[in-house]
Amino acid sequence: MRTAKIERKTNETQISIELNLDGSGQHDISTGIGFLDHMLTHIAVHGLFDLTVKAKGDLHIDVHHTLEDTALVLGSAFDQALGERMGIVRMASFYAPMDESLALVAIDLSGRPYSVINVEWSSPSVGNIPTSLFPHFFESFAVNAKCNLHARVLYGRDDHHKAEALFKSLARALDAATLLDKRRKDVPSTKGTLTK
Repeated sequence: MRTAKIERKTNETQISIELNLDGSGQHDISTGIGFLDHMLTHIAVHGLFDLTVKAKGDLHIDVHHTLEDTALVLGSAFDQALGERMGIVRMASFYAPMDESLALVAIDLSGRPYSVINVEWSSPSVGNIPTSLFPHFFESFAVNAKCNLHARVLYGRDDHHKAEALFKSLARALDAATLLDKRRKDVPSTKGTLTK
């Protein structure tokens, strides 16, 4: 079973995530941030990952710590569930439209964290999340998932649609990259490892 259970507790947040890479999209998500719950639901449903996320944070201050730490723990869960990354497809990309918006996410589960996020936002926030935090979510996820992640909104008007297209693209790219290739019996790397 390619599964993970990660817990993180600080003075700012308490987060628990359970992940099954080979799931069916079942999800139970509660972060205290409605729009973040909505985006994480997209990751589960469109990535076909079974995902449980329970987060409590210092929302009386703002949403920053809860969103950032959720991304970090989610990245750690993917890293743990992938293990040695034997036999995975490794690289994938996906375009996702959402009405007038179009997003692209390309991912390489290379063991090397790096991210490039290219989005122009039209408003300061979506829901109660500052739009500046969406790139931060992707960057934080990439660090702990140990992946190379490029995300771009090619065009769009509505920031809700841009964010939704980004997360749908992430879900589908992650689904494709984490799949096991029956032809491959080893790690998809000329180095022979993706974890060191």
